[in-house]
Amino acid sequence: MERVKLFIPLIVFAILAGVFFQVLNTDDYNPQDLPSALIGQTLPEFSLSQLDKEGLINEKSIIGEVMLLNVWATWCISCRVEHAFLNQLKDEGVKIIGLDYKDEDDKANQWLQKLGNPYVINLSDPQGKLGLDLGVYGAPETYLIDKSGIIRYKHVGVIDDAVWQEKLQPLYQILMSEK
Repeated sequence: MERVKLFIPLIVFAILAGVFFQVLNTDDYNPQDLPSALIGQTLPEFSLSQLDKEGLINEKSIIGEVMLLNVWATWCISCRVEHAFLNQLKDEGVKIIGLDYKDEDDKANQWLQKLGNPYVINLSDPQGKLGLDLGVYGAPETYLIDKSGIIRYKHVGVIDDAVWQEKLQPLYQILMSEK
């Protein structure tokens, strides 16, 4: 009987490994999907300064149009990768609000002068307070927000043409067509 007890950890490990591989092999599992408790909730209250202008901006002053809220930073390598595509979206008329996350304003302004500014408004969040309220894991992250200020979708990672075409644009178009 004592010998059987020696195999219990191995049996438990085998069961856990089986469950793990079952989850990995389902079509619904995507390791990049990081759920957000804010989906379906209004944008958190905030009051932040802008990078390139005087004065404070709050959530009420940006609500009213469908928009993307893009969390970015100069220290974020992936943000540099997605920046050119965000400039393209701006040229196509997509309203994008920038949230410069845990960054230095001077560096951020230099970045925007050098690479272009795809943002209608660019919020400075040096302490990451709004980022924390949004549940930001890191940069880049992008939130799709409807006309009423309700967060409808969260994308973690780089937005490129494939992500835009497959995920964000269909939702964006639906929200744009709503009255």
